[in-house]
Formats: sequence, structure tokens, C-alpha cells
Amino acid sequence: MGLSSLGIFHTIIGVAAIVAAVVDFIKFGKINLSTLSGKIYFYGTVITSLTSLGISKHGGFNPGHVFAIFIVFLVLGAYFLHIKRKNSARARYFENLGLSFSFFLSLVPTVNETFTRVPLGHPLAKDIKDPIIANTLLVLLLLFIIGSIYQFRKQRVINKA
Repeated sequence: MGLSSLGIFHTIIGVAAIVAAVVDFIKFGKINLSTLSGKIYFYGTVITSLTSLGISKHGGFNPGHVFAIFIVFLVLGAYFLHIKRKNSARARYFENLGLSFSFFLSLVPTVNETFTRVPLGHPLAKDIKDPIIANTLLVLLLLFIIGSIYQFRKQRVINKA
């Protein structure tokens, strides 16, 4: 697998963040920054995104690094809305979208890296152009769209109450 110490740390924190997000999606239908799992997602995502800037399988700055920077801006924006705009019904839509989109974007390099490394010695995909990666990302995109519609409708009900 050939992971550096930074890569191992990055992977452990990233997996914890993804698990925390999934727990929140199951419990609340969204990433809830008021819960422990929501905070684990927030801090884990920031740490994972920042540590990814020091990792490059192919050398130099690459699209994964751009994703990481964008993800940091998304979660920080959502955190700002959560803290500073607590009473704004409209802010909840953007908070939910920002956190969900950051989760989806986090899965793009995660799928690429996992499928080209696992199982050891005979990975699922040869490279990022492999159809299994494209098909998996398409399914994840569809789930993101369906989940965002669900969150929007749920938030609208909450805002009316």
C-alpha cells in the first residue's frame, strides 16, 4: 500500500470523519454540527483536507488538493452559518448543502484511492479512468442529489414549524 506516516494519519482521521457523517445522516438526515458525530465530521474533515495537501501519490499539486481546499471552505462556511446564523431559517439550507456537498466531494478522492489500492496486490481498479470508479461516483452523485432534495424538503417542514 505504501502509505507514509502522514498518509496513515490522514486515512484514520478521514475514515472517522466519514463514519461520523454516515451516523448523522442515519440519525438526522443531515450532518448535525450540534452533535458529537457532527463535530467529529467537522474537525476530521478539516484535518483530513489539510493533511491531504502534504500527500501526493503522483508528485506536486493536483486536482485532489483543489478538492481539499474547496472542502475546507465548504465546512468552514457551514460552521459559520451554524454558529453565527442560528436563527436564520434560510441559513440552514446552505449549511446542510455545504456539509453534504463537502461529504460528497470527500468521497471522490476516497473512492479513487481506495479502489486503486484495495485489495492489496490486486486492486479493484487499475487507475482513475477505470469504469468501476466512474460508476461508483455516479451512484454517489445520484445519492447526493436525492439526499439534498430530501434535506431541502425536511428543512422546509422544520422552518414552517
